[in-house]
Amino acid sequence: MLSPDEIQRYKRHLVLKELGGQGQQRLKSARVLVVGAGGLGSPLVLYLAAAGVGTIGIVDDDRVSLDNLQRQVVHDTPHIGTLKVESAREAVARLNPHVRVETHAVRLTAGNALDLIGRYDLVADGSDNFATRYLVSDACFLSRRTLVFAAVGPFDGHLTVLKPHEAKPDGTPYPTYRCIFPEPPPPGTVANCAEVGVLGAVVGVIGTLQAVEVLKEITGTGETLAGHLLIYDAKDTRFEKIAVEWDPENALSGRRPTIVDLSSHAAGEQAVCAPI
Repeated sequence: MLSPDEIQRYKRHLVLKELGGQGQQRLKSARVLVVGAGGLGSPLVLYLAAAGVGTIGIVDDDRVSLDNLQRQVVHDTPHIGTLKVESAREAVARLNPHVRVETHAVRLTAGNALDLIGRYDLVADGSDNFATRYLVSDACFLSRRTLVFAAVGPFDGHLTVLKPHEAKPDGTPYPTYRCIFPEPPPPGTVANCAEVGVLGAVVGVIGTLQAVEVLKEITGTGETLAGHLLIYDAKDTRFEKIAVEWDPENALSGRRPTIVDLSSHAAGEQAVCAPI
């Protein structure tokens, strides 16, 4: 049940006919894992907390640095040097005391991914490296957890919802990350934001859209983004939504899968890099 304080806090949600009291209760009961407390994770965590998501898990082993603050708005100058999960937890506590934050100041690895992801209803990936993206996607598939995925470039970004454990109306599975991006690019071919830069507000746009999709999935509001990739071009102020399909030959969820556990990730284990 919602307390009188919660009813007052969430009244703009409660009057939404698509959400209402039942939707708000679903948010309160939900458990969401956010991978990375960086540029994408910052607006994501703040908006999930403001919306009343009952439990937010945050996994990140990095500490706040001065050059994070241009885009990682959940943190502030006094928290430089602090673990990002602790900085984010304190920000949520100031924003909404009704939200529980579970901090995981660890690297996400093949050894702990299934355990961590299995504790939550839904996962949102805000990491900035391909090793982690494939690890999170594979682990979510094996755990049958919906994944809200996003990534950004200097002036652009894209996001999608991945739930290949469910089928589309025509009976075919929804695609996985590997259906859209079968293999990671060769090392060194894609520069990270430390090398090429990123407009901070672009990360905020994509992280906020990611939060919207998480809230939609929890409450069942609107049409899912699963089966589509949303692309944002900030320079031209343009959004494009393209359909993506299940690839029956993909290595994870195809007809003859070769990835049945996370052992392939353990061989070349990488840390969760400082998220965007």
